[in-house]
Amino acid sequence: MDFLHTDLETLHEQLVNKEITAVELAQATLDNIAATDDTYEAFITVMKDEALAEAAAIDEAGIDPDNILSGIPYGIKDNLVTKGVTTTAASKILENFKPIYDATVVEKLRDNGAVGVGKLNMDEFAMGSTSETSYYRKTKNAWDQTKVPGGSSGGSAVAVAAGQVPFALGTDTGGSIRQPAAFNGIVGMKPTYGRVSRWGVIAFASSLDQVGVFTRTVKDNARVLSAMAGQDEKDQTSSDQAVPDFAANLNGDIKGMKIAVPAEYFGAGINEDVKATIKAGIAKLEELGAEVEEVSLPHTKYGVAAYYILGSAEASSNLQRFDGIRYGFRPEGVKNLDDLYVQTRSQGFGDEVKRRIMLGTYSLSAGTYDAFFKKAAQVRTLMNEDFQNVFAKYDLIIAPTTPNVAYNFGANEDDPEVTYMNDVLTIPVNMAGLPGMSVPAGFVDGLPVGMQFIANRFQEETIYRAAYAYEQATRLFEQVPGGNK
Repeated sequence: MDFLHTDLETLHEQLVNKEITAVELAQATLDNIAATDDTYEAFITVMKDEALAEAAAIDEAGIDPDNILSGIPYGIKDNLVTKGVTTTAASKILENFKPIYDATVVEKLRDNGAVGVGKLNMDEFAMGSTSETSYYRKTKNAWDQTKVPGGSSGGSAVAVAAGQVPFALGTDTGGSIRQPAAFNGIVGMKPTYGRVSRWGVIAFASSLDQVGVFTRTVKDNARVLSAMAGQDEKDQTSSDQAVPDFAANLNGDIKGMKIAVPAEYFGAGINEDVKATIKAGIAKLEELGAEVEEVSLPHTKYGVAAYYILGSAEASSNLQRFDGIRYGFRPEGVKNLDDLYVQTRSQGFGDEVKRRIMLGTYSLSAGTYDAFFKKAAQVRTLMNEDFQNVFAKYDLIIAPTTPNVAYNFGANEDDPEVTYMNDVLTIPVNMAGLPGMSVPAGFVDGLPVGMQFIANRFQEETIYRAAYAYEQATRLFEQVPGGNK
C-alpha cells in the first residue's frame, strides 16, 4: 500500500465499506515497507506480527464507523516505548531493550484502533538534526537520497513522505518534527507543551520535549492530534485543557486573521531562495484575507546558545539512568563498579550524546552554574515575553521553518555548531512552550521548503485553520517524491 495519494478519510471509507479489511491494509503496508525501505532506511524495527494481530482483532470486532483511525496503520518514533517491542532511541546502549508498557500516546492510538507497524529511525536520543547520529541506520531524504532527512525524527518524516505510512509519531525538542517535515515536504505539528502526554517518551530534555504528528495533509494531522492529546495522570506536566476537534472548523476562511512576520527570521544566514518562497507564501495568506505586519522578536538571536545549555543540562540528568546495571547494554570484562559505569557509557553512547552530556554537566557544576545555566534560563524567560508581546496583538506568527533546504550527508560533521544553527528558527518555539507546525511552501533546487505557523499556547486550532486555508489554496501536498501521478 502506497499512501502518497490517499488520506485518512478515503482509507476509513474503504474500511467501513469493506473494500479492504484491516488485516489486508496492514499486510499491504508491511509489503510496501519491505519493498521500499532498503531505499529510505526509515525503520529500525518492523512490527509485523504485532501489527497483523492488532489488525485481526479490529476486523473481528468490526471497524468503528465513527472513528477515523480504526484500522489505520502508522509508524512510531523509536524513543516512544512499546510494550514487548524493542525500543532503542537509536542508541547502542538500548539495543536489546524491550519495555514492559506502552507510551500513553501509543496506548491512546491503540484505543482508537490505529495499528502500529514499526519503530522509526532517529538521531540517537533525539540529539541531532540530520538523523546521522543513529547507531543503526542512515535514513535518506524522501525527495533525494543523497540528502539528509532532517532530524531528530527523520525516520518518521521520511516514512510519511515516501508513502510508507499515512501518519507517524515524532518528538520535538528544538525542531525535531518541524525541520524534517520541511526537508521532506510534509506537515509536521509540534503541539503546545503539555497538550500531549510525555509518559513513555525516552527523555532528552524534559522541559522541552513534546510528542507530535507527521502527515501529508493538515486535516489528517488535526484528526490524529485530537485522538492523542489530553491530560494524563501519569504525566504531571500534561495539561487539563479541553481537547477540541481540531478538524471541525477547517473551512478555508481566514479573513481578518492577524499575522505577524518577525524580522529576525528573515535575517542573515537564511537562504535567499527560501526567504523568497516564504514571502510568496505570506502573500498568498494576504490574498486569502489575512492582515500581515512585520514585528520583532529581539531575543531570537540568543535562542540556540540558551537551548544547548538548558537542553544539555537536562540531558545530563536524564541520561544518568543508563549505567549498565538495570537495563540496556552492559560491556564485558569490567573490573569494578566504576569501570562498569565508564565502559557502559563510553561504548554505549555515540559522540553527539557524549558531547551534550559533558556540556550539560559542565553548565550545572558549582563553578559555572550562575554563568551558564542561570543566564540561559533568564534568556528563556525573555524569549517567552517576546512571544507574549506579539500574541497580545496578533493571532499567528509566520516564518521559515529552516534556514535552508536539505543538504548532503556529512556536510557539517567536522563542525557541529553549523548543524546546531540549522535549528535557529524552530528552537524559540520550544523555549516558550508554544505550538508550531511546518507546512509545504514550495521548492528550491527541487527540494521542499517548509513554512512555519506559530500560535500562542493551546491555540493549535488557529494554526490548523490558517494552514488548511493555505494548503487548499496552493495544493502543494499533491506534489510527491518522484513527481505527480
